[in-house]
Amino acid sequence: MANDILIIHIKGLVQVRENQVSYVAGSAMANLPVLSDAYLYISDGRITDYGKMDQLPPLSADEVIDATGRFVFPSFVDSHTHLVFAATREEEFVMKIKGASYAEIAAKGGGILNSAKKLQQASEDELLEKTMERAHEIIRLGTGAVEIKSGYGLTVKDELKMLRVARKIGAQTPLTVKTTFLGAHAVPSGIKKADYLKQVIDEMIPAVAAEKLADYIDVFCEEGFFSMDETEQVVETGKKFGMKPRIHANQLHRSGGVQVGVKTNALSVDHLENIGNEEIQLLKGTHTMPTALPAAAFFLNLLFPPARKMIEEGLPLAIASDYNPGSSPTGNMQLMLSLACIKMKMTPEEAINAVTINTACALELSESLGSITRGKTANIFITQPIPSVAYIPYHIGNQVIEHVILKGRIVD
Repeated sequence: MANDILIIHIKGLVQVRENQVSYVAGSAMANLPVLSDAYLYISDGRITDYGKMDQLPPLSADEVIDATGRFVFPSFVDSHTHLVFAATREEEFVMKIKGASYAEIAAKGGGILNSAKKLQQASEDELLEKTMERAHEIIRLGTGAVEIKSGYGLTVKDELKMLRVARKIGAQTPLTVKTTFLGAHAVPSGIKKADYLKQVIDEMIPAVAAEKLADYIDVFCEEGFFSMDETEQVVETGKKFGMKPRIHANQLHRSGGVQVGVKTNALSVDHLENIGNEEIQLLKGTHTMPTALPAAAFFLNLLFPPARKMIEEGLPLAIASDYNPGSSPTGNMQLMLSLACIKMKMTPEEAINAVTINTACALELSESLGSITRGKTANIFITQPIPSVAYIPYHIGNQVIEHVILKGRIVD
């Protein structure tokens, strides 16, 4: 059972929402409620009370933390990762430095197929051990909930293996984990695309559903990978088996991924480096969350998603890490805040909303995570002494977190 924790003298209690808010969009993204000189009371793993220090009622707690000079945030929700992988790909990083494109690396057996080959050779235990290290890494960096995709297996056996590992991360760590089946990530070498798609639809999806291994289904809708029609075919099959769609959309080209996402009622369309006005207009009034992955754009030297345009048009925006070995080898959400501010011209307030309340919405976790609201799960972090909220994205590349509390427990 979680201990009762009282945090006092908080310089700023960030993202305080008295009433349940599912997401924020447009100009509302600039509003980040911060309660100064505050206390926060955690009981039975939940946020029970908070307020100004001069209104602190008599509360008994097993542990009292003095947060003088510190800010308290709701933990980050990272709504797009490929956390389960067997090996890093720094050799491809060097190829990129020397001028090779993403497509050229893939043509030489690199990219997703490189990760698939290595993953197929790893046992489930080996994979779990390596993924567990990354899970603890992102916890230390402030993430409390994470989406984990398959997609490096590309066989029935290995896709299932990845998703079992992802489920174990949710069971064996304090992270809240949502899982996504991404069998349509690439076409394995030596097999025709039509034959592989048939395998995804007829074999993989039913096998994943039989073991209840995936909450969601995803497709890499991109030139040279999967077309709009193929994407729709896969996600509609997934929906029949209870998996809600989320789409890799518009990363390298105007791929039609946003159009398919809207048509299939996807929870999110992710990447959006190549989103145009047509797609922005299409997203208006939908329940599909536009999600930017700034570390992938940074790492691959791509255009960054036009965050200002999307926000000015009234859209919500979520930001996730895309942690993966090929195009975003980091799960540091503090770095995502910096990239969002520096490269996408988002204000710190907009960026913080994008990595908490809006990513929680993208993972259907709005009722339990993403804000400081009474009754929500106590997933929070306490910063080191810092001067302001803006200091986190400003102090680029540095760890500013002193304590992490997940599900009401202090995480060492």
